[in-house]
Amino acid sequence: MMLLNFISWLLADLLFSPYSVAEFVVDTPKGSSFDSLTPNEHVQGRDSNPTRSEESQIPEKEFDASNFTNSVVPETEDGDADRKPSSKIKDCNYSKGRWVADSRRPLYSGFECKQWLSEMWACRLTQRTDFSFEGYRWQPENCKMLEFEKSAFLRRMQDRTIAFIGDSLGRQQFQSLMCMASGGERREDIENVGKEYGLVKARGAIRPDGWAYRFSNTNTTILYYWSASLADLEPLNITDKATDVAMHLDRAPAFMRRFLHRFDVLVLNTGHHWNRGKITANRWVMYVNGKPLKDRKLLEIGNAKNFTVHSVARWLDSQLPSHPRLKAFFRTISPRHFRNGDWNTGGNCDNTTPLTGGSEISQDESSDPVIAAAVKGTNITLLDITALSELRDEGHISRYSVKATTGVNDCLHWCLPGIPDTWNELLIAQV
Repeated sequence: MMLLNFISWLLADLLFSPYSVAEFVVDTPKGSSFDSLTPNEHVQGRDSNPTRSEESQIPEKEFDASNFTNSVVPETEDGDADRKPSSKIKDCNYSKGRWVADSRRPLYSGFECKQWLSEMWACRLTQRTDFSFEGYRWQPENCKMLEFEKSAFLRRMQDRTIAFIGDSLGRQQFQSLMCMASGGERREDIENVGKEYGLVKARGAIRPDGWAYRFSNTNTTILYYWSASLADLEPLNITDKATDVAMHLDRAPAFMRRFLHRFDVLVLNTGHHWNRGKITANRWVMYVNGKPLKDRKLLEIGNAKNFTVHSVARWLDSQLPSHPRLKAFFRTISPRHFRNGDWNTGGNCDNTTPLTGGSEISQDESSDPVIAAAVKGTNITLLDITALSELRDEGHISRYSVKATTGVNDCLHWCLPGIPDTWNELLIAQV
């Protein structure tokens, strides 16, 4: 019975994995994905606090398909004046390079970082026996990245706030950075400041909508807010727990609009929640210009996602001149690695040998054309991790879930320490 219930839950959690786009219309591939394998760890698909008011709205604009292209944005080159690393090197592309063995890895202990790291992602605490995936670092071509050192990082981030807004892969990146910055050690000098951002567990909720922690010695805040689609969610009836939820495709999440002025670094991501199963299960109803969406073409999942990503990117870019300290990043999609089937048909990611598919990325273009096109021509930096992560199929949770179900593998989320640590190294190098 438990297995049947688990499979039923997963059926409602199918994912869409969008890697192709033709102009604005995106063809939906036949494959599917899922964003969480553990029901009790899955963040609810609606705002856990339905009484939270939605604040200022994005100026409404009619949908104009001519604004959407599938051009690829080049990597942004920049760097702090007091740091002269790879960002000043001509033609530095952080997503182009190779994985190299490094005996100094991992950056923190998977046994010790229990204060920040969810048990379901701490593969050292599972029955997995091979951890060779931890012993590699990414070396960009023509980029000399400084070795990550937690004290230096916190000094650079003194009096700054780093915010991650996105789905559970964004949550993994947040937890990774917390472990990196703390050294994976229990720290009494780190304060929970979630209340400052309304990130508190609502009555009846499984967890809050996010977390925020402050390193008191340097006044550095690292936070995460769950917004799987990056569309603003607004309950249509706040007195009814079973109400439909307006999914405003042309409006950035209220949390981001409300607290943008407090962020110094912002990292957005979305992708694996854009599928019909999730949207239906969460009672999300697509809205544009404050009204239920009627355009059948735009109602198609790929098109709706593309429209939302572009809308959020345009709005964020329009805000940057008013927030000169803010460095904004849009992270590309994290790849999934099901082999010999999908999640519900015996698909697995059993490989434990690193880099069996190669170690080098030589392409200049991004493997996520949707996000790349959305940030093209803006002052938002593309945090391009798709292709380099594609080479690391051995780094997933695989069948070693804490509450594993026979025949079900998590080939979407990553073991920590692991690949999301590299995403943060690339982020820090470009900040």
